[in-house]
Amino acid sequence: MTADNNFAQAELGIRKPVNAVFEAFIDPEITAKFWFTHGTGRLVSGAKVEWKWDMYHLVVPVTVKEIIEHQKIHIEWGEGMHRSEVVWEFKAVNDQLTFVTIRNFNFLGNDDEQVSQVRDSTKGFTFVLSGLKAWLEHGIRLRLVEDGFPQEMMGE
Repeated sequence: MTADNNFAQAELGIRKPVNAVFEAFIDPEITAKFWFTHGTGRLVSGAKVEWKWDMYHLVVPVTVKEIIEHQKIHIEWGEGMHRSEVVWEFKAVNDQLTFVTIRNFNFLGNDDEQVSQVRDSTKGFTFVLSGLKAWLEHGIRLRLVEDGFPQEMMGE
């Protein structure tokens, strides 16, 4: 594995204005509808928050590295060998369609561990974007993240 391929990426168009799609990741009250179960605060540059997945008894520390309103969110999340970075990019295609790209990178560990993290992250962020699309476009909670990972993966 090289630095050139040590990343996971998921992309999807969401049929909502860019401000609504961006806010869905900034405001933990909205994000909890399609991804984690609880966040301790809004994302703002320099903030340190925690994201919780109650169904997996998982708490992840998050440090916000950069926010460019309606364009980009850059975080570092996790701890120790499970630390990596995530960047969301938002592109307004028109006033009712936003294209979102999520890239998770700087995975740690040996080659096999990094490949596993890239694979799991690609799956996870595909679920996140699909859940976001269902929630924002149709008000449906798909519960993809809740149902998408076997319990043994989450330390149960």
